[in-house]
Amino acid sequence: MSSPLHDVRPTFELTGRNYIVTGGAQGIGFTISRAICEMGGNVSIWDIQNEPVDKKEFDALSSKFGSKTLYIQTDVTKQESLEAAFQKTLDTFKTIDGCVPAAGIAIDKPFVDQTWEEFTRIQEINVRGTFFTAQMVAKELLKQKKRGSILLIASQSAHIALPGYRMAAYNASKGGVMMLAKVLGVELAPHGIRVNTISPGFVDSDMTRTVREAKASKREGEQMWLAPPNQRLSTQNDLTGAAIYFLSDASMHTTAADIAITGGLHAGTIDGLISYEK
Repeated sequence: MSSPLHDVRPTFELTGRNYIVTGGAQGIGFTISRAICEMGGNVSIWDIQNEPVDKKEFDALSSKFGSKTLYIQTDVTKQESLEAAFQKTLDTFKTIDGCVPAAGIAIDKPFVDQTWEEFTRIQEINVRGTFFTAQMVAKELLKQKKRGSILLIASQSAHIALPGYRMAAYNASKGGVMMLAKVLGVELAPHGIRVNTISPGFVDSDMTRTVREAKASKREGEQMWLAPPNQRLSTQNDLTGAAIYFLSDASMHTTAADIAITGGLHAGTIDGLISYEK
């Protein structure tokens, strides 16, 4: 006999659940934090910046959605900073249901010119910060014998190398993040802890604007929105549906999975602009 059908809408709710989001002062991290609050969850944002970029919008999350929010200045490359932020989060929320390590940086620079220091900085933030944030949350979930969901932020750069965008260190870091999610998705599944990724494409953000403006030619910058089959940049709003799916009970049987949100670019192009720099 087949299982009875359940209503779908309630499975997306996050009411009463507590999440950690790194890199949440702005951009993708803040967007996902806001979505968590909208769906009834509480969020502790960790970021290297002293305060959220739009403090008024951050402060409005509690009044608008009735959520508990916490902001902690944190350096994800420093063990003592991560541990202090985690303890402060536990002191406030008491329990944890998952996390979204979204802190990340990128540089666009020829492979042969990327320095030891640049490579190390990217891996420290994008990979090590992600690894140990997820580890702390997994340890706490195991300790409390709770199910949970960990959402890692990969990238289209974990799927493809786009001509004209020389981001070897960043691509390597995001490939590592995607593989980490697969490994943890398998290892932690018996404990009811799911680990998944989303892979954003070119998102219209401060980081991508900086990369675009640094391009030597207008043609190279334009392929950010002309190369994807959908022929536009992603917006942060394109990411929230997939993020909530993975954090919520709607994805209870989904782990070690990735949703590519690239406008189709991870699969190929139709007639988009592709530029090679010599």
